Amino acid sequence: MSGQNPKKYKESFFNLHFTSTISISLVLFMIGLIVSLYLTTHYFTVKSKENISLSIILNDTISETDLSRLERYLNATEYTKQVVYISRDSALKEHIAAIGEDPSEFLGYNPLNASLEVFLSSEYASTDSINNVILPRLQIFNGITNITYQKEMIELLNNNINKLSLILSLIALVMLFISIVLINNTIRLSIYSKRFIINTMQLVGAKNSFIRRPFLKRSLLNSFIATLLALLLLGGSIYLVQIQLGTAVNLYHAEIVVPVVIIIFIISIIINCIATIAAVNRYLRMRTEQLYFI
Repeated sequence: MSGQNPKKYKESFFNLHFTSTISISLVLFMIGLIVSLYLTTHYFTVKSKENISLSIILNDTISETDLSRLERYLNATEYTKQVVYISRDSALKEHIAAIGEDPSEFLGYNPLNASLEVFLSSEYASTDSINNVILPRLQIFNGITNITYQKEMIELLNNNINKLSLILSLIALVMLFISIVLINNTIRLSIYSKRFIINTMQLVGAKNSFIRRPFLKRSLLNSFIATLLALLLLGGSIYLVQIQLGTAVNLYHAEIVVPVVIIIFIISIIINCIATIAAVNRYLRMRTEQLYFI
C-alpha cells in the first residue's frame, strides 16, 4: 500500500463509490417505475370504481319525509361516495339527450320517475357488496320502485382490475428481488476492496461496532445520493409521459407522488444498510490468511 500513488488510490476509491452509487440509483429508478405504475393503476382504479352508481327509482307517491329519510341514510352510510337527486323533468331531459326522442309527446305525460343516483365507494363497487350488503339495507325503505345497476360492466371492470393487480404485484416482487441482489452485490464489491483495512482495524483492537460505523455512514450517504438521482430520473420520465398524454390524464397526484418518494427512500436505506452490515460482518469473521483467497 505504501508504494501506491495516493492520488491514484483516491481516484480509484472515488470511481468505485461513484460507480456503485450510479448502479444503485438505476436499480432504484426501476423500482420507482414499477411502484409508480402500480400506484397510478390503483389510483385510477379507485376513481373508475367511484363512477359506478346505483339508480334508485322512486315511486311517484313517495312522501317528502320518506325521501328525506332515505337521502339522510345514504349520505351517512359507509358505502356511499355521493348522492344525486334526479327529478322527473331532469330524467326526461337526459332521456331526450341520450335517445333523441321525447316520449311525453306521444304519451301525453312524462313516463319517467324521479330517482337517486348513488355513487359507490370503491370498496363496495362489486356485485357481491351490492347484492349482499347494499340492496338488503335499502329494501326496508318506503317509496322505492326499483334499484338498477350495470352488473356486467361492474363484473368486467373488477375482473380486469384483479388481473392487472396480480400481474403488477408479481412484477413488483420480481423487481424487488432483483434490486436486492444487485444492490447487495454492488455494496459487497465496494467493501471487498477495503477488506484488508477492516482486518487491520481488527488487529489494532478496534471494536466491530467502531469498524462498521464509517461503512454505514458512507452507505447512508450513497443511498441518499442514489435515491435523489433515481427520483430525478423518475420525475423526468413521468414528465415526458405526461407531455405525451396531455391534459386528458394527470399523473401528478399526491396519492401517487408522496408514497413513491417514501417507498424508494425506505427501500434504499434498508437494503443498503443490511447489505453493508452483512458484507462488513463477512470480513470481520475472516482470518488474515483467508482474505488472500477470496
